Amino acid sequence: MKKPVHLVGSVAMDTCEEVFERLSESVGPYISRIPDGETGKRSRWIAFQREILIEHPDIEVDPTVPELEIREWNGRLLRAMPLLRFKGGTDLESVRFDTGYDTAALDSYGVFRTMRSNGRIPQGIRFQVCLPTPISTAYMYMSHKAHQDFIDVYERSLRAALVRILDGIPHEDLAIQYDVCQEVLIFEKYFPDRPDDYKEQIFDLLGRLGDAVPEDVQLGYHLCYGSPADEHLVMPRDTEILVEMLNGINASVTRKIGFLHIPVPRDRADDGYFQPLRGLELDADIELYLGLIHHDDEAGDAARIDAARKYLDDFGISTECGWGRTDPARVPGLLESHLKQARLISD
Repeated sequence: MKKPVHLVGSVAMDTCEEVFERLSESVGPYISRIPDGETGKRSRWIAFQREILIEHPDIEVDPTVPELEIREWNGRLLRAMPLLRFKGGTDLESVRFDTGYDTAALDSYGVFRTMRSNGRIPQGIRFQVCLPTPISTAYMYMSHKAHQDFIDVYERSLRAALVRILDGIPHEDLAIQYDVCQEVLIFEKYFPDRPDDYKEQIFDLLGRLGDAVPEDVQLGYHLCYGSPADEHLVMPRDTEILVEMLNGINASVTRKIGFLHIPVPRDRADDGYFQPLRGLELDADIELYLGLIHHDDEAGDAARIDAARKYLDDFGISTECGWGRTDPARVPGLLESHLKQARLISD
């Protein structure tokens, strides 16, 4: 049965046990999957991957390219970072990265399993593991001259982590969500360099990643405009690019997709934002979630839901992105907002 609420991933709390407890108590009856909150070093999403790269013996700063400036949609500079490359003479076939995603997932699943057996997590809810894509780490931290080599190496390492997750967690308990952020930004021309065949490269990679997940594990994709300081890096004009990407993912993955998620900005309850959704060409049984819920905005939540209903007959609700970078004091209100709208949808 489709549940009306999807939780993107990160939650501004200290431990996965606290995340599981709070989410289960509040929206437990309305979710199919529960994330561990991406606590600790994962709270800043892939920032800890840069630390892994900097410390790797085969990686160095590329002095031939400018620093990458990370700016929000309003032009505010968040930071500027030197980009990295492989050292000369590196045997790329031998390079491995310990991404840490497998260790985190297996540790959190142990807590999930114990809490479920004690009745603190409802039966029937899957444990949701959120993974980045190789393109995300490549475009954020690597020189454009090294992108393709790095994507190949990182994909190999990420898939090794996925295998360990699949070996350590019963498939009937597991959902894998790929977080698709830099790919959206590439479509939006956010980065100074992109290849001419960027669409083909993106969809081929997202298809491979999806097909690496066995059929008995639920698979989903979260599309994102970034939230390093709890604000978008690009403010979407409408859903046209998101629709193109959802259709491309659906066409590229040969196995069944369980769920998809896209953001909706706070101030967009207008027809112009939602109208491109009429162009969706998704399999009928895919659960689609829209990031319609915003902090302390009950009237706006309702207006955005009403606007979306003009163009979609069936969808669930979520926030735009994870909550790892938001003020922790907002989390109870966000949960209450989800609960209010979930009850209305279910009734």
